[in-house]
Amino acid sequence: MVYQNDGHRDGGASVGILMLDSSFPRIPGDGGNAATWPFPVLLKTISGASPEHAVLRGVGGLAGAFVDGARELVRAGVAGITTSCGFLVLFQAELAEAAGVPVATSSLMQVPAVQALLPPGKRVGILTISAASLTPAHLAAAGVPADTPIGDTAPGGREFARVILGDEPALDVDLARKDLLDGARALVAAYPEIGSLVLECTNMAPYSADIAAELGMPVYDFYSFVTWFQAGLRPRRF
Repeated sequence: MVYQNDGHRDGGASVGILMLDSSFPRIPGDGGNAATWPFPVLLKTISGASPEHAVLRGVGGLAGAFVDGARELVRAGVAGITTSCGFLVLFQAELAEAAGVPVATSSLMQVPAVQALLPPGKRVGILTISAASLTPAHLAAAGVPADTPIGDTAPGGREFARVILGDEPALDVDLARKDLLDGARALVAAYPEIGSLVLECTNMAPYSADIAAELGMPVYDFYSFVTWFQAGLRPRRF
């Protein structure tokens, strides 16, 4: 079933979001919380696509269900499609071909553009929910250089990755914020040449402002990616 943040199927949503099948809390700023967006969205949950499956088990066997979901969103009238997990970038080409509309699967696709903005000698760093699971294939699908610095909140994190990947029903936001701040600090300490971060995980956007303030550098996330994406699908009339 496709549902929209205002309760209607025909409200002119320009962006459709293919959602993981999850139960963890989607707080304000989370890409899967429809109230996050300043424009109508359509949300389509893909049955059986758990966070653990998408991130830790390599999305195997899920392609057909996501293709079907993308086609359903297009039939419902969306002008472009994104997803609720950055690891689904592995389906970028397949979904774009099947949907026939612009597809922006992953926040990781921002990395080349952000790199172009930085001064000489500075690099983009990626903060992900699971660095061990982010393979060269994911990076290649997003157009990201293979040597890009990557960090996450594990194994030191106590809350964020455990709740999201374990699909747990409660989230301590303060502990999750600490996990992300600790992970970001560790990544920049290991790679002092980092001049900006891109957050892979769609659930990380609620903490972007805290990370940017802590590190004193630009932070790009799923929210920045999809608002940019939507701005081209439905340009503002002046």
